[in-house]
Amino acid sequence: MFDIETGLNDKETTNYERTLSLDSALVNVAFTQNGVAYKRQFFTSFPNQVMVVRFSASEKGKQNLVLKYTPNPLSTGSFKKSASGSFCYAAQLDNNKMQYVVRTQALAQGGKTWTDKEGRIHVEGADEVMFLITADTDYKMNFDPDFKDPKTYVGVKPLKTTDEWMKTASKMSFDELLQKHYQDYAALFGRTSFEVNPSYGNSETEGLSTPERIQRYRTGAPDYGLESLYYQFGRYLLISSSRPGNMPANLQGMWHNNIDGPWRVDYHNNINLQMNYWPACPTNLAECEWPLIDFIRTQVKSGARTAKSYFGARGWTTSISSNIFGFTTPLSDKDMSWNFSPVAGPWLATHVWDYYDYTRDKEFLETIGYDLIKGAADFSVDYLWCRPDSTYTAAPSTSPEHGPIDEGATFSHAVIREILSDAIEASKILQKDEAKRAEWEKVMQKITPYQIGRYGQLMEWSKDIDNPYDEHRHVNHLFGLHPGHTISPITTPKLARAARVVLEHRGDGATGWSMGWKLNQWARLHDGNRSYKLFGNLLKNGTNANLWDSHPPFQIDGNFGGTAGVTEMLMQSHMGFIHLLPTLPDVWHEGKLTGVCARGNFVVDIYWKDNNLTHAEIYARSGGPCHVRYKNQNLQFDTEKGKRYKLEYRNGNLKKVD
Repeated sequence: MFDIETGLNDKETTNYERTLSLDSALVNVAFTQNGVAYKRQFFTSFPNQVMVVRFSASEKGKQNLVLKYTPNPLSTGSFKKSASGSFCYAAQLDNNKMQYVVRTQALAQGGKTWTDKEGRIHVEGADEVMFLITADTDYKMNFDPDFKDPKTYVGVKPLKTTDEWMKTASKMSFDELLQKHYQDYAALFGRTSFEVNPSYGNSETEGLSTPERIQRYRTGAPDYGLESLYYQFGRYLLISSSRPGNMPANLQGMWHNNIDGPWRVDYHNNINLQMNYWPACPTNLAECEWPLIDFIRTQVKSGARTAKSYFGARGWTTSISSNIFGFTTPLSDKDMSWNFSPVAGPWLATHVWDYYDYTRDKEFLETIGYDLIKGAADFSVDYLWCRPDSTYTAAPSTSPEHGPIDEGATFSHAVIREILSDAIEASKILQKDEAKRAEWEKVMQKITPYQIGRYGQLMEWSKDIDNPYDEHRHVNHLFGLHPGHTISPITTPKLARAARVVLEHRGDGATGWSMGWKLNQWARLHDGNRSYKLFGNLLKNGTNANLWDSHPPFQIDGNFGGTAGVTEMLMQSHMGFIHLLPTLPDVWHEGKLTGVCARGNFVVDIYWKDNNLTHAEIYARSGGPCHVRYKNQNLQFDTEKGKRYKLEYRNGNLKKVD
């Protein structure tokens, strides 16, 4: 933890302002005291692996600062000898002995800097000062760990990496560091834009802070700018917490201010980790999916042991909670009904197929993706129980965190259908494993079908025991509706109606992340106004003053679910075609959503006015057949790689414009 003493009196501060620019991932703080205008700027550079903090003022010699670092109390370490105006703290955690290093350096203009015996950096009488902060651990991701080797996840030398980063960054000016950071970040963030009702300007929100706007929104006052801000905030969070080579975003993304936190700040594999990555590919951030894919790869070897030892199955799986050290077994508890989720691995593996489906990166599928999918499919086949009537059911199984242990929970069947479908398609594309593919196809056809209960609801368990007054936060049995694709108003209208009954029973409230999931599910049912109600409830009742999602407490998955849900409202591609504006609410009269991605490796721009599509542009990254749907009209055409195609909707007709 870092503290910076400024010597300024908070009570004498005026004109205080703190802003976060989503366009540049730059924080600015400004205020006035005794006639002096102070300014502070903060950003974290992925390309330079450094946090940058600059203190400046309108008058010279006003920077009198003391920076103090408080180490993790559950570790043992010391400050190493460093140059004046800097420190290096090296330590190891007390429990698993993981080594970590933190370095900080102050670069001042004018005045003087020095470091005392306790590692505190002093800045006296400087005109301006820039603090550079780097940190690293000795952890190394391992896809083939040797479980007998206590160092199997060790391979980085943090003293060396942090020193190299610091030396490079310290030779650069603030503007040079900021420019490199901006070029890296904006190249991702700037791909997608979202605007709603631009002609419906609201002067009442001008000058209001974000907390004030949220409070106003909670009264029912419209704020379409806040809605688009929330959407882009989710993309900012994903870019900032999930970049190639790093760990995936956890329950708090990466923003936690203590040594422990809710649910151990872990990876929950029964909705939360998956929800974190729902917006990655659709909002044109496929690179941000890589930490999840690499994390899945770390689960496979230990997950194969879990599959064999616990379930007598081939392939691999993981459980409700896992970590970066290959933990894949079920948690130990007297009541296993809440945390028993054998299909957690197959659910994660569906993200691997989705990544391929969005990018059409065949080399990835062949060298990395297919084995992950195949292993999860093999596990699923072996986990199923073949009944005397030759049907297959998941026994035992659960609807995670809700209800009894069952001999055929709908959730488990839906996940298994999804991963088998993915494996079958992957096998066809790569033209391999024909015998295995035939096995997958045979089993998938005989999985116990979805069942509709006495209330007209999609049944959650094998027996019709659903309670219509149950408003539990988990809606696991609607997996086939979302994020899966085996339930749809277009292809399975009866099941879609049964799914709607479930959502009616569960209500429009819940925890933040649960409202995020239900938003996506209502979007898949093509009910724009109900989807908008869920989106509004998420903002009003599931969002903190700083736009972070609230479980409560803070849990980042709701932010990602919200961003993904808005995308689903305006474009869907999971049913084999690009569906434009499938769930447009009445209040979004006009707007645009540009730079979003559809399966098949298409980039889509959508424009609408008077609640109707005006035109769309589709960029083909890979080429191939393109099927577009708007309202009840369908348009199919072939595309060439690298070409852009414009569609127009006029006089009730959708057509391609040459």
